[in-house]
Amino acid sequence: MKRCVTVLLPAAVLCLSFPLLSVAAEREGAGAVRMEEVVVTASPIIEGNRLDDFGGSSTVVTKEQIADLNAQDLPSSLRRVPGVVISRHNPVGSFGGAEGGAIYIRGMGSSRPGAEIQTLVDGIPKFVSVWSHPLMDTLSIDPVERIEVHKGAQPLQFGNAAFGAVNLLTKRRTEEGFATRLQGGYGSYNTWVQVLEHGGRARDTDYYLVQSFRRSDGHRDNAAGQLQEYFARVGHRLTESWSLSLTANRTDNYADDPGPEGRPQAAQGTYKIEDNMTVLTLAHEFARARGDVKAYWNGGRASWVRQYDLTSLFFYDTITDYDNYGLRARESLTPWKGGSLTAGIDLDCIGGKVEIDRAAPRPDAFFPRETFRIVSPYAGLAQEIPLAGRWSLVPSAGVRYSSHSEFDAQWAPQAGLVVRNPETDLHASYGRGVSYPGIYAAAQSVLFWGGNTRWKGLDPETVDHFEAGIARSFTPRLRADVTFFHDKGRDRLILVTSPPPPRYENIAEFRVQGLEATARYSPTETLSMFVGGTWIPDRAPTNLPYAPEWSASAGLNWRFLNAFRLSLDALWQARQYTANTRVPEYGGSSIAEVGGFFLLNGKLSWDFKVRSPGLSGEIFLAGENLTDANYAYKKDYPMPGIAAMVGVNLKF
Repeated sequence: MKRCVTVLLPAAVLCLSFPLLSVAAEREGAGAVRMEEVVVTASPIIEGNRLDDFGGSSTVVTKEQIADLNAQDLPSSLRRVPGVVISRHNPVGSFGGAEGGAIYIRGMGSSRPGAEIQTLVDGIPKFVSVWSHPLMDTLSIDPVERIEVHKGAQPLQFGNAAFGAVNLLTKRRTEEGFATRLQGGYGSYNTWVQVLEHGGRARDTDYYLVQSFRRSDGHRDNAAGQLQEYFARVGHRLTESWSLSLTANRTDNYADDPGPEGRPQAAQGTYKIEDNMTVLTLAHEFARARGDVKAYWNGGRASWVRQYDLTSLFFYDTITDYDNYGLRARESLTPWKGGSLTAGIDLDCIGGKVEIDRAAPRPDAFFPRETFRIVSPYAGLAQEIPLAGRWSLVPSAGVRYSSHSEFDAQWAPQAGLVVRNPETDLHASYGRGVSYPGIYAAAQSVLFWGGNTRWKGLDPETVDHFEAGIARSFTPRLRADVTFFHDKGRDRLILVTSPPPPRYENIAEFRVQGLEATARYSPTETLSMFVGGTWIPDRAPTNLPYAPEWSASAGLNWRFLNAFRLSLDALWQARQYTANTRVPEYGGSSIAEVGGFFLLNGKLSWDFKVRSPGLSGEIFLAGENLTDANYAYKKDYPMPGIAAMVGVNLKF
């Protein structure tokens, strides 16, 4: 704790100097032109793919598209994004952040469930620091304006544990006045949904409030879940160019693990989450410079109670207290015509402790609080070069340097090349991702392996990510893209049990290579369609979890008879291997296989408006798994059959 504070205090002075540099750049470069971001037309399931000036690509899902999916959490919001694979147990509530609720991107994230995928809220990391993976239930979609999915390493954007990333950007009131939204719904398995939003803006001050509640009995015995969310944001414009905002978030959730079907000991316990997050942001925007400084804290308690040890046949509770805090500063400049300079620094302190309460006569176990520190500056430069006709060339390069309090420092370079005109984008990029061993390596040694310190000799996992592709707008209504990707990972951490004692070692490598394609078509103003697919023919090991060889998604949005809207989305996924860390007895292996499946979901809405009280809204009927497919994301954990929900959205 003291070590992190010692670093953060002088770092705060450094971070606050970034905006001052911006003012200097503003004064020196009047008349420069800022490179504009690519704007992509909306589609029914995902917004589509976009490129930044550094060759980084991302896929965007908007709040409207989340509503069309009738998604109740983050995994279901991303279930149709090409290249993204999810795992889960329950209709509401994820379990443990592991196979009971996780996100995987093109095979990334399976070293520890979800640990190689960085999850962020407004650019701030949010995860359980001790176990190094995100908890889906603390990443509520209700305050979300849009979701950005980054499918490869982009070190200029993200630091540690970012072989891929999911960034949730929250809502704010930008127009004068006040607005309120109330949603209610009831569905199969005694599922209840309630969401209340209210935002306002008066001159230079704005605020946004969100409260939500979801509960379900689940489709199996001992599969209930409950999600509670509280979110608040207050912002104030200090001057024409400077603003200050404070964001606070609280979640109180639980989910039951029904256990593998057909086993004598079915229920595997309950996972309870108490999570808090606070972010203070000082931001500025000038004609040629924009940036921010963010101070954050994220902490809470994750309690896994009434777990059942299938080997020793006893019950136990795992209580984890975690906290992440730090400073993040980022500055984007246009120091000359066509130039784009980005620089920043991340200062992250990652800490927590663990207590295991075992049934008598087995002794309890304790892991005292440990804190890791990562200091990570970065910088990158892009330059737009006009070519013949309407073409332009944008080369870019950058690097991130990470200094860790326990492990060796690492360099993470990035380079990109974009060739574009108004209709076509050709792009190629390279980036290195770095994922340091988490506190879990030390915690498991103390709790289970006699307290040996071999974990201090571990190296971070790395991945070299290559990507190349083309995107073209054939007409204003039709756009398609194709992307080739190649990931080569080294020093993957593997749990080794023989010879004893058990320990983690850097002994594994992996490779993922394939193609991804999407197309969006809007034949009329009232009809839009989307199709996307991912092909991964080359992966090593061949049983890499959550990396099916084939997957495809499709959807449409159709407005008819003026007030009616039909949204359909479908997913086809080939068979895949899955991780089974909770049920290791599958032939002595933690890897199992589940069959392929086809899913079809739909939502029918009727929009209405009442003029006199200024009320508008929709009444909807949503259905999931309309073909009543028999499928599972994890062996012996069947998912629900056909399910329905009715509800209403009111806006005033």
